[in-house]
Amino acid sequence: IQRALRSLCIPLERLHIMKGHMMQDMCKGLSRQTHAQAKVRMLPTYICSTPNGTEQGNFLVVELCQSQIRTVLVTLYGDGNMSPQMVYKIFDMPEGIRQGEGEALFDFIAQCVSQFLAETTSSSQDRLPLGFVFPFTCQQTQLDKAVLLSWSKGFSCSGVVGKDVVQMLQSAINKQKVGGNGTGGRWLSPWRGWKSSQIAPGQLSHVNVVALMNDTVGTMMTCCTEGRPCEIAVVADKGSNCCFMAEAYLVEMAEETSGRMCVNTEWGCFGDDGTLNDVFTPYDKSVDEESSNPGEKRFEKLVGTLYLGEIVRHALIALTAEKAVFTGTDIAVLKEKGVFTIQHVLDIINNEDGTTDVKRILEVLGLQASEQDCSRVQQICRAVVGRAATLHAVGLAAILSYMCQTRDLETLMVNVGMDGELYKGYSRFEEILQSVSRLLSPECLPTLLPSKDGSGRGAAMVTAVALRLAAQRRVVDEVLGPLRLTQADLVKVQALMRQEMERGLGKQTNATASVRMLPTYVTHTPDGTERGDFLALDLGGTNFRVLVVRVTEEGISMASEIYVIPPAIMQGTGEALFDHIIDCIVDFQTKQNMLTQTLPLGFTFSFPCQQVGLDKALLLTWTKGFTASGCVGQDVVQLLRDAAKRKQHSGLQVVALLNDTVGTMMSCGYDDPKCEIGLIVGTGTNACYMEEMKNVGTVEGNEGRMCINMEWGAFGDNGCLDHIFTHFDKVVDDTTINPGKQRFEKLISGMYLGEIVRQILLVMTEKQLLFQGRASQKLQTRNIFQTKFLSTIELSNGLPLRQIRAIVNELELEASFEDCVLLREACQAVSLRAAQLCAAGLAAVVEKMRENRGLKQLSISVGVDGTLYKLHPCFSQNLQRTLKVLAPNCDVSFHLSEDGSGKGAALVAAVVARK
Repeated sequence: IQRALRSLCIPLERLHIMKGHMMQDMCKGLSRQTHAQAKVRMLPTYICSTPNGTEQGNFLVVELCQSQIRTVLVTLYGDGNMSPQMVYKIFDMPEGIRQGEGEALFDFIAQCVSQFLAETTSSSQDRLPLGFVFPFTCQQTQLDKAVLLSWSKGFSCSGVVGKDVVQMLQSAINKQKVGGNGTGGRWLSPWRGWKSSQIAPGQLSHVNVVALMNDTVGTMMTCCTEGRPCEIAVVADKGSNCCFMAEAYLVEMAEETSGRMCVNTEWGCFGDDGTLNDVFTPYDKSVDEESSNPGEKRFEKLVGTLYLGEIVRHALIALTAEKAVFTGTDIAVLKEKGVFTIQHVLDIINNEDGTTDVKRILEVLGLQASEQDCSRVQQICRAVVGRAATLHAVGLAAILSYMCQTRDLETLMVNVGMDGELYKGYSRFEEILQSVSRLLSPECLPTLLPSKDGSGRGAAMVTAVALRLAAQRRVVDEVLGPLRLTQADLVKVQALMRQEMERGLGKQTNATASVRMLPTYVTHTPDGTERGDFLALDLGGTNFRVLVVRVTEEGISMASEIYVIPPAIMQGTGEALFDHIIDCIVDFQTKQNMLTQTLPLGFTFSFPCQQVGLDKALLLTWTKGFTASGCVGQDVVQLLRDAAKRKQHSGLQVVALLNDTVGTMMSCGYDDPKCEIGLIVGTGTNACYMEEMKNVGTVEGNEGRMCINMEWGAFGDNGCLDHIFTHFDKVVDDTTINPGKQRFEKLISGMYLGEIVRQILLVMTEKQLLFQGRASQKLQTRNIFQTKFLSTIELSNGLPLRQIRAIVNELELEASFEDCVLLREACQAVSLRAAQLCAAGLAAVVEKMRENRGLKQLSISVGVDGTLYKLHPCFSQNLQRTLKVLAPNCDVSFHLSEDGSGKGAALVAAVVARK
C-alpha cells in the first residue's frame, strides 16, 4: 500500500521541473515556428477582451454536451452583469448520433434551437446572436471560424474533422430558415419529447453564429463582473483545460499584435512527448492502453474525472494481486471497465466519518470489503484525486508565472475562474490548488472564483463582448479612418509635392509656390580635406547652442554648450533676441579661453529665409513659436553683426548661414559622399537636396549643382492638401500662432502630433470609447499631451503597459487595459500618417533627382536628424517602408546625423575656408 501511495505522490522538486517543462511547451505552442511540434497547443481564441459590465441584449447559447444539447437564452442588462436573466432547455441526443454523420449532428442541433426559440421567444425577427460552446480541440482563425482538429469524449462523427464547425452549424440553421424541418426528419421519432409540428419554418432566419468557444473560455468570461476582470479559467472535469489572457504580440499564430488575446492551452496533451513518463504509474499505463487514444492526452488521463475512477480500479486490481486488499474476495467486478466511476471515488474520499459509507459503496459495487480494505481503498482514492489536484496546480502555476514574466511584473494578482466536476466535487481541491501553486509560483497571488454556468452565461458573455467590440470598432474606425491614408492618397501627395517643387524652382512661379525651394548658395559637400578650428551657432528651437569644432586628419572633435531662450525673448524684440545670442557666444568663448580668437563661423538658423548669398539671408517668417519683432524681411547675419557691435564683440567672422537641414546633409556628407539630401523630422520638419543649377530659375548660372532648402513645412498652405486635413488637424491649426501656415509641418512634426492625439482622445471620450466617457480637466488642457508620449506609448507594445498607465495617471485619468490599447492605436494612427506623408515628400525629391540625372536606378543617401525620427520607435521604419513603395527605382540609404546643425555648420564654414 505504501509503495502504491508513494508512486502516486510527486515530490516538490519534480513538480518544479514539470512546471518548467509546461512553460517551455507553452512558449513552443505560441511560436509560429514551433507550434506544430508543441504538445500544449496554445490555440488562439480571438477573444480580445473580457466583459466590462456594459453588455446588454438577448444572446442565444448552444452547448454540445456529452449526451445532450443545451440551449440557453440569456438577457444582459448592462448592470455589471450582476443579474442576467436565463431561460434554458436540455435535449437528449438520440442513440448513435455521436458516431454518425456530422451533418446529422448539426441538423439535430439546429432543430433543438428551433424548438427552443419557438417555445421561449416571440415572433420578433431582431437579429439574435448565437454563441456555440463546442468542447473539442479546434484551430480558430477568427472568433466565428474554427476547424475541428480532433474528436474526443466518445464523439467520432464523420465528415467534421478538418471542417469549419461554425459554418456547419450556420448551414444547418440556414436549412431551418428555408425548410423548417431541414433534413433531420429521420431522427425525430427517437427524440424524447419531440414533435415535428413544434418546429416552426423560418424560426431561425434571424439567428447568426457570432462566436465559438469551449467551456473553459466560458468559465473565464462568466467570472468577470464590473470592476473584477477574470483572466484565467481552469476546468477540472471529465477532461481538463485552462485558458488565460496572453499578450497578443506573443500569440504568433494569430495576426493580432495589440492588446491581449485569450489562449486556449489545450494542456491535456502535455506529456505526450514523454516528459511525464517518470510520473506515469503502472495503473496510468493500463488506463492509457485501454483508452480510445493510447499515448495521447496523457496529462488529461492523469487529472480528468473520465479517467480517475479507472486509475483507482487498476490500482485496486494490482493491489489485490499483491494480496494488499480484498484478500479471499471475488473481485471479478473490478475487471469490468467503467465500473468504478468518479462519483464512487468522490463519495469515498469526501466521507470523513469512518468507513461505514465506504463499505456500503463497495458493497453496492459487488465488493465484500473488510474495515481495513475500506481504509486502504479510501487512501488510494485520496492519493489519485490528490495527485490530480496537485497536477492542476502545476499547470496553473505555469500559467501564473508565464503571465507574470510576460507582463514584467514583480507580483501578479489575478482572478481565476474555476469549474468542473472535480473542482465542485472534491472538498480539498481548492485548498490543494492554492497551496501547491503558491509553493511553485510564490510571486503570484491568484484568487479562485467559482463559475456560474460558464458554458451558458459565460458563452453569452463571449458573444456579448464580441458584439460590443465590433460596435466599438466601427466607431473607432469612423474616428481614425480619415487619418488612414491609402497608397493612392500618398501617390497623390507625392505628385502634388513634385508639382510644388517645380513651381518653387521656377522664376515666374516661385513667389506663389507653397514649397519655396530656396537657394542656399552651398554648391559643394565636404571632400575630407578640410582642416582647422571653426565656430558654429545653432538656433532652431527653444534651445540655442554654441560650438567649437576642430577638423583634423584624425577626424572631428567638438565642444559645445546649450543655452535656453526664454519665451519672453522668443516673443519679444529682435534686438533682445540677438543680444541674448551674443551674450551666449561671449560666455562660451570665455569658458573655452577663445575670447581673443577670430574663427570662421557657420550659423545654423532653422527658419525660412530668402538666401541671397552664402552669408546673407532675409528672414521670411518665424516658426516654432518665435515671434520676435523687427526681424522678418531683415538680413539675419546682419542682425547678428549689429548685435555684436552693440555688445562690442569684434571677434565675429560669420562666413555662412544655413539651416539645420543643410547642416545635417553636410554633416553626413563628410562620411558618405553619396549624401546629397538632408531631412529634419523633429520639432519642425524640412528637407534639402542637391539640385542641378540649370533647373534653379531663381539663381543665375547653369553649371554644377546647388543645395536647395525646400522649406517643405509650408507645403499645402495654398490648399492643395485640404483633402487629407482632418477635423483634428483643423482644430490644431486654428489654435496655433500661425493658422493656415506650415500646414504640412503640422501633419508631421513633433510640435503638433501630441496635440492631434489629444484632440482624438477628446472625441473618443465623448463617444464613450475611452475612460468611461469622462475626460479629466487636464486632458482638456491645450498641449498637455506631449509628442514624447507617443514614443513611450508605442514603445509599450507587448509590455505591461505600465508606461501608458503612468502617462494616463499624469493626465488624471482612470484607464482600463482596453483604454490603454485604444490610446496606443490612436497614437499609431497619427505617427504612421506623419511618417507616410514624410515619405511621400521624400519620394518626390529622390524621383526628381533620378530624372534630373537620367538614371534608371538612383543610389542616394539621406542625412537625417530630429528627435521624432531618432526617438520614435516606429517612425523611421514606417518612413523607409513607405518610401520603397513610392519610389521603387531609388535605393535610398539613411544616415543618422551626429549633430548636423552644429558640426554641419562648422563644415560649411570649413568648405568655404578650403575654397
